[in-house]
Order: sequence, then structure tokens, then C-alpha cells
Amino acid sequence: MSAVAPMSRRALTVTAFLLLTLALAVTLAVSLGPLDIPAGTVWTIVAHKISGLGDASGWTVSEEVVVWQVRLPRALLAVVVGAGLGIVGAVTQALVRNPLADPYLLGVSSGASLGAVMVIVYGGAGALAGVGLPTAAFAGALLAFGLVWLIARRGGGYAPMRLVLGGVAVGQLLAGLTSFVILRADDEQQTKGILFWMLGSLGGTEWRLLPLPAIGVALGLLALLARSRPLNALLMGDETAAGLGIDVARLRRELFVVTSALTALMVSVSGAIGFVGLMVPHVVRLLAGTEHRKLLPLSALTGAVLLVAVDVVARIALEPEEIPIGIVTALIGAPLFLYLLDRRLERR
Repeated sequence: MSAVAPMSRRALTVTAFLLLTLALAVTLAVSLGPLDIPAGTVWTIVAHKISGLGDASGWTVSEEVVVWQVRLPRALLAVVVGAGLGIVGAVTQALVRNPLADPYLLGVSSGASLGAVMVIVYGGAGALAGVGLPTAAFAGALLAFGLVWLIARRGGGYAPMRLVLGGVAVGQLLAGLTSFVILRADDEQQTKGILFWMLGSLGGTEWRLLPLPAIGVALGLLALLARSRPLNALLMGDETAAGLGIDVARLRRELFVVTSALTALMVSVSGAIGFVGLMVPHVVRLLAGTEHRKLLPLSALTGAVLLVAVDVVARIALEPEEIPIGIVTALIGAPLFLYLLDRRLERR
């Protein structure tokens, strides 16, 4: 009992700290921008819009529009996407038993990018007319998922190396097709818009974009938490997991389905944002250990905090211009990846 209680208290402390940090990050995300709005005014507007209470004369129409229609939905989508990427990163690293794995290793983001790019380039006419970018991105992600699934199933197994190699091969194939479609773009502005989306962006977020990814992340987290013990066993190797009565092939198949679906959802609404799924699980393991009942929800919270903070930097660093989120995460994540790789090689 004494060994468990301190770990539980530490996890609760970390959770409380992350929740407070997330609330602060969201407040800053909604407050800061070309039009700075005091934090008190921000939450007064939010409370008024939710409950109808409060005196609307305490703020301008412009402030209300900026808070409620522009910045708050964007900040909340950053919370959802960051949480989803954190969860998928933790599970992917267990799925392929490699702490340097990234959720985009399975090739799903390349499929989502292809779908989105095809709508941007060809969406004005033909079969793609009227198809929304998130819908096309999700369809492309499902295509990638299906191809990797077929490759992974050959031979009757779902070995980590088969999944990784299948994901890399499919990702490169679809990335090549995406580059070909970009070359077919008609004008410079179209090409710029494509590249900006592929590097990750939450610009133009509306309330209607929130429900699907939010529900998907919540359901995905619940499904993965239900498999936390098998996930712990998987980290010890397939033979050990099988010795504990776990159907390893079935477990890996279920994890592959859930992580691919979550990745598809995230990419369809935000573009391809790298390194979040790589960085977050490592930070959480340092804070709370490797037990997945703690690792998964804390990875969700940490990912949410990180992406909200990164989005703020992307918005205000070069005002009035906006930096794609993927550039900021790469500047943070690449040095961390090299550090982790160096430590891993030193242990051999």
C-alpha cells in the first residue's frame, strides 16, 4: 500500500498542475493577438454567451466576436488536437515498442494530406466539387489506413517491424502523389495555401469543427484506457504478453485501428503537426512513470497544453503574419529527438 499511495498522490499533483496550466494557456490564447483583450473580459464574455448573464455593455462588439467566434473555438480545437496527438503518441510507441516512434509513422497523415490537397486543387469541379477539406482529409487517411492494414496482415501477423515498414512505404507513396498534385496547382496562392495546411494550421476554426474530433478523442481515450493493462504487458515483449494470456495479434490490430482513426481525425481538422506525439509521452513518463492508466490521460493533458502554447507562439511571433504550427513544433521537437536518439545509442 505504501508504494502505491505516493505514486497516486504524485499523479494527482501532476494532473492538477496540468489542468491549471491548461486553463492559463487557453486564457492567454484567447486574450493575446492583434487585439489584446483582458483575461477578465474574456471569461465574462464566455460566461455571458453560455448563460446569458452579465452586462454586454462591458465590452465591445469586436471583442465579443474575436473571443467567441475566432479565438475560443481555435483554442479549444488546439486542446482537442493536442490531446489526441499525445494519446496516439503514447500508444504508437507501445504498439511498435519504440520510444522514438511518432504517430505519423503509420502513414495516415500522408493519406490525409493527399485528400486535403486534392480538394484544394480540384475541389472546384468534377467529383470533388462540394467536398469539404476535413472530409477529404479523413477519406485520404482511411485510404492510407487500409493500405497499411493490408500490408500488415500479410503473413498473418502484426509484428512491429511489419507495421513500421508498411507505414513508411505507404507514407512515401502517398507523399509522392501529393507532390504530383501540388505540381498541378494552377496558381501561386493555391500552392501557398496547400503548403501552409500541410505544415499544420488551426486558422479558420469554427464551432462546427469541434464536436467530431472532441467526441472521437474522448471515445478513443476510453477505449485505450480499457486496454491499459495489455498495453503495459506489450512493452515487455510479445512472448511475455502472450504468457499473460493476451492475444497479441488481436491487441495490436485493435490498437492500430484506434490510433489510425484518431490520427485521421486530428489531421483532417488541423493538418499534419509533427513531433507532438513524440515529445509528449517522454515528458509524461518522466513525471508519472510508464503505467498506461496514468500515461494516457496525462499525455492528453500535456499534449493539449503544448499545442495551445505552440499555437499562441505561431499566431503572435510574427504578427500580423501567422507561422504554420508544424514549423514551431519541428523547431522544438527536432533537437529533442536528436537528444533522445543520442541517449538511446549511448545505452547500446
